[in-house]
Amino acid sequence: MNYLLPLLSVLLGYGIALFLKPKNKTNLKLLLAFSGSFLLSLTVVHLLPEIYESHNHNIGIFIMLGILFQIILEFFSQGAEHGHVHGQATMTQIPWLLFGSLCLHALLEGLPVSHHHGLALGIAVHHLPIAIILTTFFIQANLNKTAIFIFMLTFALMTPLGTLLSNHLPFLNQYYTEITAIVVGILFHISSTIIFESSEGHKFNIAKVSMIILGMALAYFL
Repeated sequence: MNYLLPLLSVLLGYGIALFLKPKNKTNLKLLLAFSGSFLLSLTVVHLLPEIYESHNHNIGIFIMLGILFQIILEFFSQGAEHGHVHGQATMTQIPWLLFGSLCLHALLEGLPVSHHHGLALGIAVHHLPIAIILTTFFIQANLNKTAIFIFMLTFALMTPLGTLLSNHLPFLNQYYTEITAIVVGILFHISSTIIFESSEGHKFNIAKVSMIILGMALAYFL
């Protein structure tokens, strides 16, 4: 399931955008708010205590490096990791900078999954609305359907690939705590940005607050 959940969530999002063509942005924002709070709660409740139990006094530095690294990635991905994309009205080829940064982000997310099975579900919940938004964006930009499929399939494979590498490369396990701290920083930035950007003008309404509370509560009991 560690491999399947993140993979299937992206493919499901791709299929929803391709065949159902959802037009209700409010529902997508609610789903984004839920996914952001779910991911944030998983990070704070499960990942963060574990890495501080290692008594590594440099953990805070690695978390900040993760936040900084994600900020740098977003210069190239245009914020696609949290459902915020910009681009040309028409595309003739895959946007390679967005592709590379998004895939690197997804790969890193997969590294701690082998030690935290609940994180696979959190990433799956996070990737579902992102896949819907990305696919819809590419369709509206008239990107070739084959290129869209290749983009989304590769994106879907990146998180399972990160988990696979973590399971089979001793080097990654040797520095597991530091790598996880960097991923925690990445997830902190992504999840908090999703929560605030899912609200117009940074104002909360009852529906969004309810989804945020639900996401936090469910992640706590994983």
